[in-house]
Amino acid sequence: MSDIKLIDAKINRDEFKRLVDEGFKDMVKFTVDVKQRRIAIGGELHADGEQLLLENGSEQKDIWGANYYPGKGEDNCIEYTSLINIRPSQGNNSMEIANEDLRKKIKEITFALIGRGESL
Repeated sequence: MSDIKLIDAKINRDEFKRLVDEGFKDMVKFTVDVKQRRIAIGGELHADGEQLLLENGSEQKDIWGANYYPGKGEDNCIEYTSLINIRPSQGNNSMEIANEDLRKKIKEITFALIGRGESL
C-alpha cells in the first residue's frame, strides 16, 4: 500500500497519481486538519493519516477523514466517510460527517490542496 504524504500546498500531479495508483486505484484516503489547513494523503487507513497529523502538531478534534475520487467532478469527488469521524463528543455519531459547515471547510481545503475532481 502507498505511503502517506503530509501536504499544506497543492500536491504535485505526478505524486498524486502515484498515490492513487499504488493504493485503491480509483480513490485515495485522506485526513484533513481543518484548523491548520493541511492534509495527510495516501495509505490504507485514515487512522494512519490521523496519526501522522497528530505527530506533527495537529489536535484530535481538528482531524477528519474522507476519500477523494479523481475524475468524479466537484460535486462527487469527496466522500466524507471514515471510522475516525465517529465522535459523539463532537456531535458526530456516524462515520459520515454530518455538519454542513465542517463539510464545506473540508471541501475548500481539499479543492485547494488536492483538486476539484479532475481526471488523472
